[in-house]
Amino acid sequence: MNNDKLPLHTPNKTEANFAALAALFPNAVTETIDKNGSVTRAIDADILAQEISTRVVSGKEERYQFTWPDKKKSVLLANAPIAATLRPCREESVNFDNTENLYIEGDNLDVLKLLQETYLNRVKMIYIDPPYNTGNDFIYEDDFAEDAGEFLSRDGQYDEDGNRLVRNLDSNGRFHTDWLNMIYPRLRLARDLLRDDGIIFISIDDNEVAQLRKICDDVFGESNFMAQMIW
Repeated sequence: MNNDKLPLHTPNKTEANFAALAALFPNAVTETIDKNGSVTRAIDADILAQEISTRVVSGKEERYQFTWPDKKKSVLLANAPIAATLRPCREESVNFDNTENLYIEGDNLDVLKLLQETYLNRVKMIYIDPPYNTGNDFIYEDDFAEDAGEFLSRDGQYDEDGNRLVRNLDSNGRFHTDWLNMIYPRLRLARDLLRDDGIIFISIDDNEVAQLRKICDDVFGESNFMAQMIW
């Protein structure tokens, strides 16, 4: 037997497990300091716990991360199930039984969740043109939902679920936060629809381009960024 051809060690399952978790939850990949004082890649246990929890998980350990107020609520929103369904509208359709095209009307967060069962990991390309958060093009849902007392006591416009709709002016102290809370769960769901070789294009302007790049690194993984094109 030629011992020179034997492996020097068994496969490193830790590295394989790390790679598997990083592929499933790229937002949980972080940087921390090891026992030798060197910066090393690691899995953020708090973020990983949040991904598999139905409640907000809190932690205070110092590490590299991109975060904002209510980010953990956005994770919950992306993962939470909904009780909704898609209904055909034959009277407004053209060649309903033969067409290969589909146009869906509805809240895009709900629609993205409904598409998971049929189109999970099957979409080749996604293009989105979200609100640019200029102060005039983005009206967000405040506090997600309110009870009956709050609904009756507060001024402003409300949607059918009791969410207060507020124009996101730059005088608002949560100017970036509310936009990030809106876009994050939608990007998370869009990622799950994409094939391994799929691609997403996003139109944006200077108001949120820096935040969008960071949030895409968080959702899709920094190594998957291809290019930023000015048009």
